[in-house]
Amino acid sequence: MPPTADPFAGVALLVPVKAFSEAKSRLAPVLDPGQRAVLARRMATIVVRAAGTMAVHVVCEDRDVAAWAEEMGATVLWRPGRGLNQAVSAGVEALRDAGFHQVVVVHSDLPLAEGLDRLGAFSGVTIVPDRRDDGTNAIAVPTGAGFCFAYGLGSFRRHAAEARRLGLELRVLRHPRLSLDVDLPADLREALASFDSPAGEPGGPLGITMPPST
Repeated sequence: MPPTADPFAGVALLVPVKAFSEAKSRLAPVLDPGQRAVLARRMATIVVRAAGTMAVHVVCEDRDVAAWAEEMGATVLWRPGRGLNQAVSAGVEALRDAGFHQVVVVHSDLPLAEGLDRLGAFSGVTIVPDRRDDGTNAIAVPTGAGFCFAYGLGSFRRHAAEARRLGLELRVLRHPRLSLDVDLPADLREALASFDSPAGEPGGPLGITMPPST
């Protein structure tokens, strides 16, 4: 029997990553700057490792992030001076030009990320909203569709509307693990509670501990 073609050969993972030293400012009440940088790096690592067989690309404008991405075996797409929407759009265009037909765009702050390659096994648009059905934690789109990204508050609704505008089939996945992104202390406490007891490493896979809630 001839070998089965890899269904993910033309699918890439795109992860936009801001400077670790500038990430997660809303966690300042419970984590100092060094801890926030460690957390941001650890979560991004978890996301990249959840890529499965997809080729991983990191779009960034920070040298430390670029060095980390190369250590992880990812391709760096250096796009300085752009906001999130423009950086992601530029990344998708670069992947289209490189021959990829589908891209899975995933935020780097999903501490429970797993099985991201499954999001790319659909020819239309797949959206994984956050727990509030407000933001977009992950989205898979055809690279040649001319999809207009619109991150920020209410992005889930805007991205769903964009898929319909383009006439693309839409799939919405409310995934209990991918829906958890870490922005606020309560999110972080929930993420830490989801892990088993640390195996000899302070702070477990996220590398940090939190003070008791008051």
